[in-house]
Amino acid sequence: MVMSPYIEILLSQLQLQQDPAVLADWPKLKELVSLGDRLDQAEVASVHALVARIIAAQVDARKALRDDVSGFLPGTDTPAPFIVGIAGSVAAGKSTIARILHRLIENWPSAPNVQLITTDGFLRPNAQLEARNMLNRKGFPESYRRQLLLDFISDVKSGKPVVTAPVYSHLTYDIIPGKRVEISRPDILIIEGINILQPGTVAPFVSDFIDFSIFVDADHDDLLAWYVERFLTLRDTAFTDPNSYFSKYASLSDAESVEMAHRIWADINEPNLRQNILPTRERADLILHKGRDHRADLLQIRRM
Repeated sequence: MVMSPYIEILLSQLQLQQDPAVLADWPKLKELVSLGDRLDQAEVASVHALVARIIAAQVDARKALRDDVSGFLPGTDTPAPFIVGIAGSVAAGKSTIARILHRLIENWPSAPNVQLITTDGFLRPNAQLEARNMLNRKGFPESYRRQLLLDFISDVKSGKPVVTAPVYSHLTYDIIPGKRVEISRPDILIIEGINILQPGTVAPFVSDFIDFSIFVDADHDDLLAWYVERFLTLRDTAFTDPNSYFSKYASLSDAESVEMAHRIWADINEPNLRQNILPTRERADLILHKGRDHRADLLQIRRM
């Protein structure tokens, strides 16, 4: 019998208590749900609150370790930011979970300085991708400015007072020229992106700086269905903006939209998922699986 490095927990079999503070904060929390995701108050107050408690335990354990080591090794008592990485497929709901956890963590009694960033800003600008004939591989590892991302995460981890990163627009589907976001000495940094759990080779990579990692998982057919649903919704909303990169899709019929969404998924998202994203799933400390209804149904946590 092959032992799994993970403990598997069916969430339906847990008698999870709903966090009263989370319930009270629900009006603000529900505003953080991304387009196409479906979260209810009960799940956030139980499952997401549980994940936040696991992170809190990890943060406390890191502090205890630092305190122990500094007792016999002077100069090691300066805390480094605790970095939480959230990975998973397109349409899995990573952004929603990242924003929910951000809100839950900043409301801890200790009131930590918690900040959030996505790796979208580290994509190569479209002009570079086009020049390299890589626009149809956007989101693949090679489409990112990996050294820029590595320098960013290294500077954050080393305690640099202010670290900046480029900003990405989902409307124009491109980097916004000259715009930067600042990260200023967070206690906890949440970084969200599809490929952040990739291992380094000879040189270090982002995953080497992550203290606790989460992979948001779902069955392939569900991911595809959610992607198609989101495409149809965007066609009637964001794509109608003439400034949208995807405005050319706003006039498609339902049947044409479904066909186009399937084509994009088959040509870009599915190959990236199978070649680059799924192989990193077992590198995560915690895997949160979602069922067809978007609700988390299985938690896998690495044995400690």
